[in-house]
Amino acid sequence: MRTVNEVSKLTGVSIRTLHHYDAIDLLKPTKITEAGYRLYDDKALERLQNILLFRELQFPLKQIKSILDSPKFNQKEALKQQIKLLELRRKHIDELISFAREIQKGGVNKMNFNVFDKTEIEQYSEEVKKRWGSTKAYEEYEQKIKGKSDEEQSAIANELLSLFAKMDSLREYSPEEKVVQEKVRELQAFITENYYNCTDEILNGLSQMYVCDERMKQNIDKTGGEGTAEFVKQAICIYCKNKEH
Repeated sequence: MRTVNEVSKLTGVSIRTLHHYDAIDLLKPTKITEAGYRLYDDKALERLQNILLFRELQFPLKQIKSILDSPKFNQKEALKQQIKLLELRRKHIDELISFAREIQKGGVNKMNFNVFDKTEIEQYSEEVKKRWGSTKAYEEYEQKIKGKSDEEQSAIANELLSLFAKMDSLREYSPEEKVVQEKVRELQAFITENYYNCTDEILNGLSQMYVCDERMKQNIDKTGGEGTAEFVKQAICIYCKNKEH
């Protein structure tokens, strides 16, 4: 077992970062002593190594957690994919260095924007994410839509949008009013029935997407009216906060 200080010195990861990984459940210590010291075994260090490799490949922490927690995750296969991505990045950097040297020799007038193209890297990264990144919720969603026709799936999506329209019709009320909170409960139940088990944590995360994802925000506001997405987000935040007490 190693202390958080020892792990920090061994890996070069700051103690603050290790504490953050613990707080977001990305890397939990193997044991916490009675005095409150975090201890890490070899298995935890192996997970940290995976985290650092994915971080080097510029995967976001949330995506890394999803990948490593996936029941489909296979260490050996993932390592092959990590090596492939690192090789693609090395190739890209080598091409940039060669291009920069050509400019140095021939002058700044040389034009070649192809060397900045990261399409191959991005496509392979997406393949890795799709291979390992399916969450339990996504797998549940896949099971629920299996066998449903395109028309049936479209009808469900339209019904979901109609719930946002109903939320918009309640904007004369404050988000914490009972009538609005009841619609949030209805929205959560609808998602659970038709998509996946919509826990309070997932619902709260969705509320952030409703305003941060520009395409989603536009769809919601188009269905309900300008400001509907923000109103729904506020109502959901209040709903989830009340459920905590």
